[in-house]
Amino acid sequence: MEKFARAVVQKRKLILLIAVLLLIPAAFGAAGTYINYDILTYLPPELDSMVGESYLEDDFNMASTAMITVEHMTTADLLNMKDEIAQVPGVESVIWTSDMLDVSVPRQMLPEDIQRFFFNDDGATMMIVKFSDISASPSTMKALEQIKGLLRADCFIGGMAAILQDTKALVDKEMPFYILCAVGCSLIILFLSLKETVVPLIFMLGIFFPIAYNFGSNIFLGQISYITEALATVLQLGVTMDFSIFLLHRFEEEKKTASQEEAMVRAIVNTFSSITGSSLTTIAGFLAMCTMSLTLGRDIGLVMAKGVLLGVLCTITVLPALIMTFQGAIERHTHRTLIPRLSRMSRFVARHYAPILAVFLVLFVPFAVAQSKTDVYYTLFDSLPQDMTSIVGTNRLKADFNMTTTHFIMVDESLSNETLRSLSNEIESVDGINQVLSYEKFLGGGIPEQMIPKEMEDIFHAGGHRMILANSSYESGTTLQNEQLEAMNEIVKRYDSQGVISGEGAMTRDLIQVADTDFRNVNLASILAVFIIVALVFRSGSIPVLLVGIIESAIMINMGIPYFSGTTLPFVASIVVGTIQLGATVDYAILMTNRFREELIHGQPVQEAARIAMEQCSQSILTSGLTFFVATASVAAISRMELISSLCLLISRGALISMAVILLVLPALLIVTAPVIRKTTYHWLVKKERA
Repeated sequence: MEKFARAVVQKRKLILLIAVLLLIPAAFGAAGTYINYDILTYLPPELDSMVGESYLEDDFNMASTAMITVEHMTTADLLNMKDEIAQVPGVESVIWTSDMLDVSVPRQMLPEDIQRFFFNDDGATMMIVKFSDISASPSTMKALEQIKGLLRADCFIGGMAAILQDTKALVDKEMPFYILCAVGCSLIILFLSLKETVVPLIFMLGIFFPIAYNFGSNIFLGQISYITEALATVLQLGVTMDFSIFLLHRFEEEKKTASQEEAMVRAIVNTFSSITGSSLTTIAGFLAMCTMSLTLGRDIGLVMAKGVLLGVLCTITVLPALIMTFQGAIERHTHRTLIPRLSRMSRFVARHYAPILAVFLVLFVPFAVAQSKTDVYYTLFDSLPQDMTSIVGTNRLKADFNMTTTHFIMVDESLSNETLRSLSNEIESVDGINQVLSYEKFLGGGIPEQMIPKEMEDIFHAGGHRMILANSSYESGTTLQNEQLEAMNEIVKRYDSQGVISGEGAMTRDLIQVADTDFRNVNLASILAVFIIVALVFRSGSIPVLLVGIIESAIMINMGIPYFSGTTLPFVASIVVGTIQLGATVDYAILMTNRFREELIHGQPVQEAARIAMEQCSQSILTSGLTFFVATASVAAISRMELISSLCLLISRGALISMAVILLVLPALLIVTAPVIRKTTYHWLVKKERA
């Protein structure tokens, strides 16, 4: 490692040149990475709802649809607009009653169910737009953008595809502000905590490289979700900033006894040694999300684990080269630091460790109980600004046609027309189903089969399957709709054991069931992974219990607060926030415990060792923790995406809670458990050889 460090110091200009050149392929990679805005596509493919989705995409060419509500428009104008929309690239077809009967024929000739599907009592009508590709595809997004420009007054577009397009537009608009706020607020904390005025800017420049490489290398994953895109920069900045702080502090320490170049060599060697265990726990925490059945977890986990690894590599290569290059400016410009070491507080904690532990336990219990009772929502529409065009359009569908969600029912084509009519009638009798549409409704309406256009039959019959559309007045993710889907599924399976129900409602129901399982799996995997790494680093059976336990208690407090504040969380939060908080802040606990051990080895009594450890580590923990806090809290403050805002708020609050628990409770816990640690840790008081 020393040879590597010397090469970095001696070849620093070459390293910076290579680092800059690598930004070019990173930029192309980032631009070529597909961003997925549809969370539901991350469901396991074997679920009935996803099987049905594949039928819609492959057989019926209904990969995605949007509904347009038209009010106060003449038939001629409506047909002109319909033709214009049909010409938009990416649009497969536009379905209206003109595709079933000539517009000169009174609509009363249509079956009553078909009339109610396309018309309401106030004269409003609805068109269905079918797209050639899936809802989250670039072609569908572009098509929707063009369609919005073609809509006349009193026309409203809604449905999942339209909502995803609005989501993309909002995220694209807000992303630059996320980064600016996170960087700006982080710089403020760094200026307050570091005496070198130029260093915060160098830190940000140093972190820019691994962030750019991380986004560029995402192209090898095929795609990332918009949640990952929005959070990755902020999380990577917050999680890896302490690596830079460790390097700088070690460099300053080594400069007291060595030349600048020799000091940097030693700093690289020792920093790499100290951040290896630290980064491994963070990486393990993120990789634990790969155990989720919902592959969104793998998406976030892989990107963030890769980001941390790149952060470590750049900390021992690019950052030393930058510091050495700008060393003159660093030494010339200094100022007073405003984030102090907590000397008084450390003495207070060491003296009153027993009452502190008692108070903590009393406060912890209600939060531990509350965190399991916090309400969670799965309806993705609720997390979006309600003034979005697509949300307004979807709400208009509900108001005009009592259509909140649409279920797509697919059964085998061998079922007879009579059987399908019977199935449709049973589906129609389910609570909350207000409209059922099928090809057989035409045949039952007295229209001769030879008069029904072939295109209409192709809409409902394809790929060996027959499709029935059922409109529900219930919202996705609610108990009422989940019970409705249970009743529908029982009916469908009775007629065709291989029949499936798909659509937003069915996929959201599956999402709820998958998320409940994932929550348990991810928590267990992250705790186990971090536990093993801490156990190996300290060669101890008790220390991982203490450190993981103290962070898990902070997580429970964080997740219990929404119960007392009456806040409902997005389902993703309960799965990923705990893992992120554990992986990102257990480093602070490791730092404190290592320093406690060093002081014991130097002959300090237990209480004094805990006091010194807290005092000496407090500034680093405060700087790193507050940087993580402001980076995520600033995004929470400005984002109009409630999903992003909620996640960042929880992560930022979790950073503060973990920081407070580690500074106040961990030293007290170390004092109390010192005898147990000594007996359960191999070579606990044996001094390590200097790296």
